[in-house]
Amino acid sequence: MTLYGILIAYVFIGCVYWLWMFVGTVRVVRSVPLLARSDAPSPLAWPKLSIVIPACNEAATLEAALFSVLEQDYPELEIILIDDRSTDGTAAIVDRMAQADRRILAIHVERLPEGWLGKVHALALGTAKANGSWLLFTDADVHMAPGMLRRAIAYAAHHSIDHLAAVPDLWPSSLLVDANVALFFRTFAVAMRLWAIGDPQSDAFIGIGAFNLVRREALQNTAGFSWLRMEVGDDLGLGMMLKQSGACSCLVNARSLLGLHWYQTLRDMAHGAEKAYASAARCSLVRMLMLSIVLVAMEWAPLVALAACGIGFQSVGPIPGLLWSGVAMLAAAVGSSVILARWSKSRLLPTMFFPIAAIVSAVIMLRSGWLGYRRGGILWRGTLYPKDQLLAGRRLKIP
Repeated sequence: MTLYGILIAYVFIGCVYWLWMFVGTVRVVRSVPLLARSDAPSPLAWPKLSIVIPACNEAATLEAALFSVLEQDYPELEIILIDDRSTDGTAAIVDRMAQADRRILAIHVERLPEGWLGKVHALALGTAKANGSWLLFTDADVHMAPGMLRRAIAYAAHHSIDHLAAVPDLWPSSLLVDANVALFFRTFAVAMRLWAIGDPQSDAFIGIGAFNLVRREALQNTAGFSWLRMEVGDDLGLGMMLKQSGACSCLVNARSLLGLHWYQTLRDMAHGAEKAYASAARCSLVRMLMLSIVLVAMEWAPLVALAACGIGFQSVGPIPGLLWSGVAMLAAAVGSSVILARWSKSRLLPTMFFPIAAIVSAVIMLRSGWLGYRRGGILWRGTLYPKDQLLAGRRLKIP
């Protein structure tokens, strides 16, 4: 294929990609409700709610986040707090908080059984100890605003929902970190078809580690956490498992009610992305390379098209329509970024740095792929999980 043909094909694919991004973000914003605006009535009797919180080396975040949970006014509440082999001060915090509040049950994991990921094992232990008819799986750095739990339970009960996942506020950090977070959220939201989560006829599913609220009866109708014991994307895996079992799933935007610092530095982000070798790349360095190339190529398509406007070919001269294609793609990129930033109440400026964020994300992805290849698996929370075990235990299938 000639250079002319390659450029035309590239611009065409770029236009399709950015149209998909724009239409997808519009559908997400129109379809996913804001929990803060819900007027669902309170149930006649509040069901017992068990909150399962696994914590591994979370001494820096656990106490403040847990206080926001303890300050909730939910009447029937128990908290299962699991110290998962921590080596910092997490265990002491867990014991101190449990002694101070009778609603907290402390569990300490000293040894990880063979064939289990640490977090999934902790979630399974917490579920086994929980007594509530509703289970909330959340992380040790998630903060809840007053009334969050009442709103969530009332919404789920009123709409007969079995699984309620909530999108949290991702608190701002540096410009570059926020740009990468915005890029991830945009592509993730569209790829996962978040607008179709509540459609029982759709195979779209979701799970969010910050807030997965599940009716116990619905969870009992699945294979349980033992089926997910080696699934790196445990939160998504839970959502997939529930949806496939026939549970009614729903996604809400919980901005102003739920929040956390996802990543505060690029180093934190790079470390967190190391799991992508097993989840996104399926333990393949080549696949990670291809994903990185595609990401950069598509995110840079508007700028490449505009920059190529002055290129002429002997047979046809300047390429017809190239300028308008570049303008249209850039408009779609800016539009989708503005729409999601307003919907999530996040900073707009970082979203405009999507071309730079794409390069940084690609470097981070390649780093995680190389580390995974060199280690023969992923090193997570101090434990090396071999490639063969990860592939054998992989459950997640993106629709």
